[in-house]
Amino acid sequence: MCLSLESHVYFAVDTISTNQSLSGNQTIVSAGGVFRLGFFRPGNSSNYYIGMWFNKVPQLTTVWVANRDTPVRDIYSSVLIISDGNLVLFNESQVPVWSTNVSSSSDISSSVVAVLLDDGNLVLRDGPNSSTILWQSFDHPTDTWLPGSKLRFDKRTNRSQPLISWKSPDDPAPGLFTFEIDPAVTNQVSIVWNKSQLYWFSGTWDQRTMSFSLVRK
Repeated sequence: MCLSLESHVYFAVDTISTNQSLSGNQTIVSAGGVFRLGFFRPGNSSNYYIGMWFNKVPQLTTVWVANRDTPVRDIYSSVLIISDGNLVLFNESQVPVWSTNVSSSSDISSSVVAVLLDDGNLVLRDGPNSSTILWQSFDHPTDTWLPGSKLRFDKRTNRSQPLISWKSPDDPAPGLFTFEIDPAVTNQVSIVWNKSQLYWFSGTWDQRTMSFSLVRK
């Protein structure tokens, strides 16, 4: 996948707080310099997205995209900020197009910070020195499974937390393939094509290995 790599202004911090914002070519970098977060433009697209990519890989290689369904066109008048206790992306018309959607009290909202960690997890905390996580990108993956993140299936809501392919190299919107824990057999994973057709599934997981693997086309 070929993605455009443009000049970026790197903050020497890994945090967005209530008095900071990201716009234009500004980015934040995780404390150990592993990941960057900011606006990027995929391939030949004229659209921009808030995403996370490897900091030390020369070719822009994204691992997470926030607004994959709702791109912006002008990154200099679009802004990513902390607003009412949430991380919110406003487009060039100052319309919110993506948010973490955390319900928080007024006393917490004034102290919320977003921190980019070295494992590739973007977290919202209720204060710069707090270990309490209000939201994390590991719970909202796009197409990349990072070490430390998990695939889940919630039996209470009957919903999975899948990986979903990009629509194309120029468009990170959800594509045709989904990688998820099989809702019918929760100790195996499957790839589903076009939301309905089973394309591939693993063998059952016995806590150590997969017993077999099958491919269906």
